[in-house]
Amino acid sequence: MTADIGILSFGAYIPKGRLQRQAVYAANAWFAGGLKGLAKGERAAANWDEDTITMAVEAARDTLVGVDRAGVGTVSLASTTLPFADRLNAGVVKEALTLDDGTAAIDVTGSQRAATSQLIQALDAAAGAARPHLAVASEMRKARPASEGELNYGDAAAGVLVGKGDVIARYLGSHSTTIDFVDHVRATGADFDYTWESRWIRDEGYTGLIGAAIKGALAKLGVTGAEIDRFVVPLTLRGVPEGLAKRAGVKPEAVVESLGATVGEAGVAHATLLLAATLEAAAPGEKILLVGFGQGVDVLLFETTPAIASLPARRGVKGSIARGAKTDNYMRFLFHRGLVELERGQRAEADQKQPGTTLWRNRKAVLGLVGGRCTKTGTVQFPKSDIGVNPNDHAVGTQEDYPLADVRAKIVTYTADSLTYSPNPPSYYGMIDFDGGGRMMVEFADVDASDVEVGRDMMMMFRIKAVDEMRDFTKYFWKAVPVA
Repeated sequence: MTADIGILSFGAYIPKGRLQRQAVYAANAWFAGGLKGLAKGERAAANWDEDTITMAVEAARDTLVGVDRAGVGTVSLASTTLPFADRLNAGVVKEALTLDDGTAAIDVTGSQRAATSQLIQALDAAAGAARPHLAVASEMRKARPASEGELNYGDAAAGVLVGKGDVIARYLGSHSTTIDFVDHVRATGADFDYTWESRWIRDEGYTGLIGAAIKGALAKLGVTGAEIDRFVVPLTLRGVPEGLAKRAGVKPEAVVESLGATVGEAGVAHATLLLAATLEAAAPGEKILLVGFGQGVDVLLFETTPAIASLPARRGVKGSIARGAKTDNYMRFLFHRGLVELERGQRAEADQKQPGTTLWRNRKAVLGLVGGRCTKTGTVQFPKSDIGVNPNDHAVGTQEDYPLADVRAKIVTYTADSLTYSPNPPSYYGMIDFDGGGRMMVEFADVDASDVEVGRDMMMMFRIKAVDEMRDFTKYFWKAVPVA
């Protein structure tokens, strides 16, 4: 009997910060009063130490809850905002997840439908693949101040694990078109999109191209619009998904909420993010139609299986939205995005050079947070070393790898440092004890004074440690954040 092909697991990550759109409008109303109609709700805004890679790692970790990571065969990262043009971004994700060195990795970019195209390729290849494919999408776009994009965009990442076996959503097929419809464009090296007139995009692109592709997909796959239980269109323009559903004969209640009011439009990641939100709410036996748009259209069809009911609990989209914290600090947002330059002082002038040689030798510890455990005494330590730290037995050569990224910890000591340079002062750091052993000095992220106290439960997240501005190199490490 042939094994089913489809989705085995899913996950998501949305940054904690929720920038209030009213605050953005209030700062720009003197110049761009026409933005008032968009000044409702909030958008997800990444912290200074987050980027496409860090968000992808967190979405991937959520996707792999309850999954044996040794079984992952490929990691792909879809985005149009990758930090590196010539360094395998998906390779950094692979290292942070401590996947086997035999894992394949690839970056997918160049279009807003990169994530759905990535998914189709992974699913079509699954029949001949020995191990599952972890397909992650992540996006963190810049927009000019006082632009519609600044209000509409949101930062997020999501992932799905696809392969064959006991799938939670069976893959029923796909349909794609490729048409060089330039609704917006961003040249290599440019910071911002150039966007054409919205009514033309809606009428010719969304209604015309997407509508025709959905019609073609339904005919090709032998289903009717009335059979679709979840209609996933990653567009936040009000009324567009509903209009497409009506044209296709899909019932109104099947249209999946766009998350535009709480997250914003997450670019390449939005289709995967909405797919994750759909899967966490779906019951067995539901048909899901997923659309991707960007210089053409992708349409994918899935049907959920009974296995979806037994998927282990995870943060997902609901959990990511629930941990959000509202902020109206628009100036901080601009500074963190590199859109306004502040005087940082001499303490910010330290050279942040990351030698490639030491990163190579210590990549498990730096990127994967892999410590050591003494096989003789059971003592856990970070970093791993040839000589154990147990005061009663400094055993030599007995250390085995001991990953700590998924181990909870508690604050032992902490400091709020207003003297050292931080893009988000004060800088919080301190000593933490891992459950089951191991202690390290670490920076804290996503905290304020009310979040930090001795004994507070913490978890580890992959973040930017510093940016080497002289060499355009981003240094990554792990930081402790409060357990929600």
